Amino acid sequence: MNDRTALVTGANKGIGKHIARLLAAEGFTVYVGSRDPERGRRAVEEIGGAARLLVLDVTDPGTVERAASRIDRLDALVNNAGISPSLAPPTETGAEEFRRTYETNVYGVVTVTNAFLPALRRSPHPRIVNVSSGTASLTWSTGPNPQFTPGSGAGAAYRSSKAALNALTVLYAQTLAEDGFKVNALAPGLRATDLNARAATGGDPAEAAQGAVHLALLPADGPTGGFFSWDGTPVPW
Repeated sequence: MNDRTALVTGANKGIGKHIARLLAAEGFTVYVGSRDPERGRRAVEEIGGAARLLVLDVTDPGTVERAASRIDRLDALVNNAGISPSLAPPTETGAEEFRRTYETNVYGVVTVTNAFLPALRRSPHPRIVNVSSGTASLTWSTGPNPQFTPGSGAGAAYRSSKAALNALTVLYAQTLAEDGFKVNALAPGLRATDLNARAATGGDPAEAAQGAVHLALLPADGPTGGFFSWDGTPVPW
């Protein structure tokens, strides 16, 4: 099939751009979601082929609605846009930082997903991938964790927002199951992006992107309502 379409939010850089590139290589027409038109245009030029710029800011419902009105059918939505303002623990994080983080990482996902549901419903195999974080796992946060020392409390705003995103992933999966949707969350691992200071020490973001594309291409008997690492292994909630 070469008429499949996908939208990746926050696709002008980092993991999102690699996801868009890989989906384009799979034959998708890929909408590169970017709030910055110029950065988005540069990303589209780099990806080439079937990449298309779609200007939207996940925190601005107006731009999201305008973007959604341009797309008739969508086969895969990758909610990748996310922020991590600091790595502070909750005792050193003000409410405003929590609000800002949740605005993008949680409310933005709801805004985008709901706006594009009509287009996704026109697909015979709709897929939604929410880019989460292994640091959001409550199991790993209270036990062995590959990224944070258990009990550290670091990155409170970011990690709690991604835990909320995990809950939404389950609820969307349950709500949309009868319509053939597959909705899953991805733990991409620590990657060399500009997400935060620690991310600069991470691994290749293209490796994480492969995990997202795998979930975007799940077959009819694939899982839904799950949390998976970039290599396909389940992550504990």
